[in-house]
Formats: sequence, structure tokens, C-alpha cells
Amino acid sequence: MIVVAGEALIDLVPQGAGALVGLRPARGGGPYNTAVALGRLGSPTAFCSRVSYDAFGDALLGGLREAGVDVSSVQRGTEPTTLAVASIDADGSAAYSFYVEGTADRLFAAPERLPDATRAVSFGTCSLVLEPGASAYEELMRAAAARGVFTTLDPNIRAVLIPDADAYRARFKSWLPSVSLLKLSEEDALWLGGTPREWLASGPAAVVITQGGDGLTVFTQDGSVHSVSGEPVEVVDTIGAGDTVNAALLHGLAARDALSPAALAELGPDGWSELLRFAARAAAITCSRAGAEPPFAAELDAP
Repeated sequence: MIVVAGEALIDLVPQGAGALVGLRPARGGGPYNTAVALGRLGSPTAFCSRVSYDAFGDALLGGLREAGVDVSSVQRGTEPTTLAVASIDADGSAAYSFYVEGTADRLFAAPERLPDATRAVSFGTCSLVLEPGASAYEELMRAAAARGVFTTLDPNIRAVLIPDADAYRARFKSWLPSVSLLKLSEEDALWLGGTPREWLASGPAAVVITQGGDGLTVFTQDGSVHSVSGEPVEVVDTIGAGDTVNAALLHGLAARDALSPAALAELGPDGWSELLRFAARAAAITCSRAGAEPPFAAELDAP
């Protein structure tokens, strides 16, 4: 089982141009989208988070169940659901403003244990920024890594939520010894500073950089670099594309029984190219649809 730990929220997506157009509520949050994508791809998946008892919270849990995701590790609270208001620019890229004060997901508490079948845990996005939940997710990350569980991190930077950029950058570096696979966008890499080689020296077995329509590149501990081109697609918006990449990478690694640093080292050029192409195809399908709507396994060739 792959466990995805992090926030679930509601994206309010504009249905046209201008500041006062209608907003369509859509289930979202980087970790939430990753869990749904994994479930749709057919990977046994569990979601570890804290979700409101309000109508949005019920809808979020419903979306997870529809995707076949185990929600037994989800905590509930009476606080409202976090809202993210999206704005979509001419090339389909999304920017967000957030309503996070007093919301349910911020009060996440680290569980005493993960499901017995856990093979990997995925972390990222707002959940590692907003306290007090951020410290609880950090505790879970370090505990999983200490037990030898494969961990992935997608920082998915939302700068508007980070009051002290330098403090966050230092905290990001402190996570790297507990991370098996680091995945981030070019924009995130630029914001964080540093290089893939510097990050690899701190712990991860591999670093995957997404480059939008230009594709993906992986940097590995042995000094290798492997790249694939993006899949041509008519972009509706990019919401959930990076989260789909997270899921596709994890799904593909699980299919190869490669959820360990040692196994990552054995993938080689062909294995990495196949895996990255699979992730690029999956992300392209997500970009072709409005909102975070990752593909189902039947829409893709085997990873």
C-alpha cells in the first residue's frame, strides 16, 4: 500500500475570464490529487489527513472512496474545509489564493502507526507549511524514514503561504535525509535555491524535475541524468498535473518492485525513460481536462 499524507481542500476554479466570473468547486489539494490519481491507476492507496465534517469534507472523502482509496486513516474535525481560489492564465497555468485560518486540515495529528502493508509514504504542498499540522507531518516523515519506509516529497511551493522563505528553505533541507525520492517543478527548484546534486548529497536516491510541456528529467546518485520530452496536448489547465506525476512515478516504481533506494539505483537509462514517459503521458491527460482529473489505468499503457 502507498500512503499519501497531506491536505485535502476545495479548489474554486473560475469558469471564464475576469475577477467576477462564476467559481466551480472542485476537490483538490496536492496530496489529495496524488491519492486519487494513485487509486485511479490501480495502486492500493490510503490517505492520511484530517478532513472537515462539513459538506465539502464529505465530498472529499467521497472522491477518495470513488477512486478506491482507503480512508480509514483520515481524521475528522468540526472546523471548515480549506478553500483555494484558482486563477488560470492564458497558457493554462494556475495560481492560487488560500483561505486557511481555522480549517480542519491544519489540526492533523501524527498517527501512532501507518497501515501494516505500507510500502511508501508521499508528502508535500501546504501540509508541510501550515502549523501545527506541518510539524505533525514532519514527525510522520521522519518516523517512516527511520523505519526504512520509502518516502517521496513534492514541496509544491505556495509562496503566499510561507511567511519566512529562508526558514522554510532551511526546513526543506532538513527533510532531505528522510526523503527517498524528491520531485519538484523547475519553478519550485528556482524558488528553493540549490541544485539537484546538492539535494542528492543530503539523502534522496533520485531527484525528478518537471519542466511543464518540455518534459521531465531525473538526476540519480551515480551522476546520471535522464530526460524525456513532454507529451503534446491541448492544455485546458495545469491543475493537478504535478500531482499526477507524483502518482505515476510511485505507481510505476511499485509495479517494478522498486520502492527502495537500492532499487532506484538499478533502474538504469531504459527503466527511468519508461517511467518518466509514463508520468509525462499521465500528466498530459490531466492537463487536457478542467480541474484536477487524473487518468484511469485504462487510459494509459502499462508503466
